[in-house]
Amino acid sequence: MTTEAELHFFRMVLALFATFFGACVGSFLNVCIYRIPRDESVVRPRSHCPCCGMMIPWYQNIPVASWLALRGRCAGCHKPISFRYTLVELLTAMLFLAVFMKWAAPAQLHMQPMPHVAIVPVYWLVTGGFILGTFVDFEHFIIPDSVTVGGMIAGPLLSTLVPQMHGQSVWWQGLLHSSIGLLCGFGLLFLIAELGTRIFKKEAMGFGDVKLMGAIGAFFGWQAVLFTVFASSLLGSVAGVLLIIFGGVKMQSRIPFGPYLCAGAMIWMFWGTQIIDAYLGLMIRP
Repeated sequence: MTTEAELHFFRMVLALFATFFGACVGSFLNVCIYRIPRDESVVRPRSHCPCCGMMIPWYQNIPVASWLALRGRCAGCHKPISFRYTLVELLTAMLFLAVFMKWAAPAQLHMQPMPHVAIVPVYWLVTGGFILGTFVDFEHFIIPDSVTVGGMIAGPLLSTLVPQMHGQSVWWQGLLHSSIGLLCGFGLLFLIAELGTRIFKKEAMGFGDVKLMGAIGAFFGWQAVLFTVFASSLLGSVAGVLLIIFGGVKMQSRIPFGPYLCAGAMIWMFWGTQIIDAYLGLMIRP
């Protein structure tokens, strides 16, 4: 019989694997963040310094550790390596660990019924897509189709294979909830974008944001669409005000909205149900 100590050790090993795997995925995301907007292959050539072109050997391409060992500089030309690369690796590692701890580890430690573990790799995929879309949008004001269109395709397919993503147990119910979410997400943001364009007489929102919202709905359902629109608008407004006050950004400056959509969807992924339950509890309290 498996003891509590053995379960704890097993969980720690899996948690370390999730963290290291996340850092490795973050390293690949760095390649995608740099190359996809430039229409370059993410496979070839292999990793190299963007300044001097020196090919990076494997022992200098270890996530986080190599950047620290090299003190943030290229081993060839000694020019600075952006901290963004390490930030993406750390962020991906921590989020992959958080996904594992929420959807897999508790059941192993407390002997509760095991949740559907296939949710974990699906949410890892979603997390990677959000990180990729966020950093590309911040730098280039675009969201890659591999994130948006890819998400609208992958969402219904994975919801069919893992209907538990939508709280369902039958494949067609997962597909139905995903399809409704996709249509709601795409349709709602398309309507907002069109109304904004007509009111302000200029493009109020990029079409990439519309497609991203469709992908979010496909993975999380229509309730997540409503929550994400509200949460991202709130986050974007607060960030915009802070940038104007402390960052020297002007009122008419262009600010990408995709990162706030991703942040709102991530909040829903981790705590959406609890937030809604707490809100409803406050509303119906006598």
